[in-house]
Amino acid sequence: MTKSELIARLAESNPHLYQRDVERIVTTIFDEIAAALARGDRVELRGFGAFSVKRRDARQGRNPRTGEAVAVEGKAIPFFKTGKQLRERLNTEGQ
Repeated sequence: MTKSELIARLAESNPHLYQRDVERIVTTIFDEIAAALARGDRVELRGFGAFSVKRRDARQGRNPRTGEAVAVEGKAIPFFKTGKQLRERLNTEGQ
């Protein structure tokens, strides 16, 4: 599902809201999650999962084409861990 599909589906199920308002709400939620992760905070949505940031240290990598050693800088990677209710729902719906 894309962001625009999510907005369309939410607008359909909430006819009392304008689509532009639903779009603003969804965008604000995503922006707030991204801002919290940029600050290094953890974002937990009960029943859905938790977003956090993991750090990868700098290391020596290899250029696959030439085999030459390349310095790879350390970086922050977003990480998502599913919540228990979401895992249970995914594993029982198809059965």
